[in-house]
Amino acid sequence: MASSNGNTQPALKMQQLIKSDRRRTFSSSDDGAMMKQIQATHSPDGREVDVKPILNIIEDILRRAIPTIDGVLINGKQEQVDTAEDKSTSQLADFLGVLEALAYLIHKISCELSCKCSGGSDAHATTMALFNTLSSFSWDTKVVIALAALAVNCGEFWLVAQLWTTNPLAKSVAFLKQLPDILQNVNSLKPQFDALKKLVKAIIDVTKCIIEFKELPSQYISYDTPPMSTATAHIPIAAYWTVRSIVACASQIASFIGLRHEYTASATEAWELSSLAHKVSNIHEHLKNQLAVCNQHIDEKIHLERYHNLVRLFETLQIDNMKTLKAVIYPMEELQIGTTKAKASIEVLKRKHVLLLISDLDISEDEILILSHMTQKSRRPAEAQYEVIWLPILDRMTVSNEKNTAKFKHLQSMMPWYTVLDPWIIEPAVIKYIKEVWHFAKISILVSLDQQGRVVSQNALHMLWIWENSAFPFNSEKEEALWKSETWRIELLVDTIDPEVFNSIANGRIVCLYGGEDIEWIRKFTSTAQAVAKAAKVTLEIFYVGKNNAKERVSKNNEIIRKELLSRHWPQLTSIWFFWKRLESMLYSKLQHGSSVENDHIMREVMTMLSFDGGDQGWALVYGGPAEIARAKGDIALTCLQQFEQWKDDAESNGFVPALKNRMKLLHLPHHCNRLILPGVNGGILETVVCAECGRPMEKYFMYRCCVED
Repeated sequence: MASSNGNTQPALKMQQLIKSDRRRTFSSSDDGAMMKQIQATHSPDGREVDVKPILNIIEDILRRAIPTIDGVLINGKQEQVDTAEDKSTSQLADFLGVLEALAYLIHKISCELSCKCSGGSDAHATTMALFNTLSSFSWDTKVVIALAALAVNCGEFWLVAQLWTTNPLAKSVAFLKQLPDILQNVNSLKPQFDALKKLVKAIIDVTKCIIEFKELPSQYISYDTPPMSTATAHIPIAAYWTVRSIVACASQIASFIGLRHEYTASATEAWELSSLAHKVSNIHEHLKNQLAVCNQHIDEKIHLERYHNLVRLFETLQIDNMKTLKAVIYPMEELQIGTTKAKASIEVLKRKHVLLLISDLDISEDEILILSHMTQKSRRPAEAQYEVIWLPILDRMTVSNEKNTAKFKHLQSMMPWYTVLDPWIIEPAVIKYIKEVWHFAKISILVSLDQQGRVVSQNALHMLWIWENSAFPFNSEKEEALWKSETWRIELLVDTIDPEVFNSIANGRIVCLYGGEDIEWIRKFTSTAQAVAKAAKVTLEIFYVGKNNAKERVSKNNEIIRKELLSRHWPQLTSIWFFWKRLESMLYSKLQHGSSVENDHIMREVMTMLSFDGGDQGWALVYGGPAEIARAKGDIALTCLQQFEQWKDDAESNGFVPALKNRMKLLHLPHHCNRLILPGVNGGILETVVCAECGRPMEKYFMYRCCVED
C-alpha cells in the first residue's frame, strides 16, 4: 500500500483532535455536580438482567484481543492461548435469551462508540449519551452493556489486525481500514497497549465490584442500612468513570486506524490512559473496602441468625442427637479418630452419650493422657458407655499456618477419641455459642450431651476428674448424689493415683502427704518426721506430692528425694498434675452446687490444701483414719515435730495424729497470710472467697503469668 502525505494528514489530524479532546475532558471535575447529571439519566424500569455470563464472554474477548494480555500478540507475533475450552460456546446456552434481548442495544452502542470516538467528540458528552441510552437499566447492567459494546469493537478490530496475513477476507478489510501496518508498529505502540491493558483490568475490577453489590442478600443487608447506603452512594460515580474509561479505550482503538510507518507514538496517549486507570483503580479500592464492610455486616447477621438457631436447637427436644451434633461441627459431617487417623461419619454417634472436649491448642498433654486412660475404661462392659469429640475452639489470632497445623496434628495424634478434621472452619456462630452459653474461655471444658443431644452438664470434666466413670451420665443429679455420699478422707484426696498410699493405710500405717518446692525445708521435714515416728513408735509412710504448675522444680526435687532416700515420691509428673487438678475440680464442683467454706467441711479442707500450695513454703497432711487428719503449713508442721517432747504424752494417750492435730492448732497464729491461686472458672472470676482457716474474706488480686511449668 502506497504512502503519501495526502493519505496520512487526515489520520494525523483526527488523532490530534482526539488527544486534544482527551486533555480537555480528563481535567478534574466536580463529582458532586456530575452526580446530579448522572442521576438525572437513571430511570430503571425494574428489569433484572443476569450480567455475569455476559461479563464472562466480555473477559474472554478482551483477554484474547488486547495485545500483551496473556501472551496474545507479543512482539508482533501471535502466541498460543488456552483454547482447551471454548467458553463463549459453552456459556451461550445459559443466557441465550438475555443475549438476544440485549444484542441490538449492544450493537447500537458499539456503533455509537465507533462513530463518536472516531470523530473526536467530547468524552463526557459521549459518556452521558450512553447513560441516556441505558437509562432504564440498573447500574451494573449499564456498565456491562457498555463494556460489551467495547468488547465487540475491540474484538472485531483485533480479529482483522491479527488475521490479515493469513485470511484474504481479513486482508481486504484491513486494507480498507488501513490496519496492516499496525503489526509493524507494535513495539512503538507498546506503551499504549500496556496502558490499555491496565485500564481494561481496572474497568473489569470495578464492574465486578458493582455486580457484587447488586448480589448482596437483601435479607441480611438493606439499601437503607449505613454500610450499604454509604457504599451505594458511590456506585453512580463509579459507573460514570467506568463508562468514561470505556469511551477512552474505544477512542484509543479508533486512533489506530490509518497508522503508517512514519507514525510516532505520543507519550501523552499512554499517560492519559494510565491516569484514567489510576483513578478507576482507586475507585475499585474504595468500593472493595466498602464491599468488605458490607460483607462483614452480612456475616455478623448470618452468624447471629445461626447463633439463635443453635440456642433454639439446644432448647428443643430432639428425637436423637444428630441435629445438635451436626450443628456443632458444621460444615463438617465427618470426624477422625485421632490415634488411627481413620475417618468416620458423624452418624456413628447417633443416640450415643457424647462428651464434647472443648479447648484451644494449649490443652495440657497431661490432661490428654489422663482423659485417654479414663475413656479407655469406658470401653469395658462394666464401665460407662460414652464417646468423646475434641472440638478445638481457636481465636482469631491462631492462624492456620504450618506451626499451628503441626501442633493440632500432634495433639490429635495423642487422642484415641473422635476429633474434628479442621478446627479453622468451625462456624463463628458455634464459637460464639460455646463461649457465651457454655462459658468456655481458655480452660478446657467437657460438655455432656445425652442420647437426644440435650446438655446435661456444661462441664463434666470436674466430675470425671473426681469420680472417673462412676459419675456417668455426668449430670447435676448424679454429681449431687455422689457428693452426699462423700466424706473428707485420703481416698477422696488421692483416689487411684498411687495404690501404695492405700496399701499403707490397709497395713495400719500412718500416711503423710507433703508438698512444696523448698528442698531445704523438705530435707528438714522428712528427717524430723522419720525421727519423731521412730520415737513415737509408729509406722509413718511419707509421700511427696510436689507443687502445682512447677514441673521442672518438682522434677529436680524428685531426683534429690530419690537419691537421698528422703521419702516416697511420685516419679510420674502427670500424677502430680492430676492430684492438684482433682483438688481444683472439687472446689469448682462444690461451687456449682452453692457450697461454701462456712457450710461445707470438704470444701473448707479443699480450699485449705489449695491455699497451702499457693504459698511459698511447704505443707504437710498426716492421715491416721477418717477422723484423724492433721494438716498445717510448712513452718507449723516442722515446729510441731521438733517440739514432739512437749506433746509426747498426749500422743501416747490419745493417738499420734489427734495429738499432732491439737499441737498444730495450738501453734496456729491468729495473724496469718494465706494465698489462693486459682485458674479462671470457665472464663469467670470468683467474686468472693473467704479464708478456709479464719473465715474472713480474702483480698482479690489479678495475676498474669506464663511458663507456669518452669
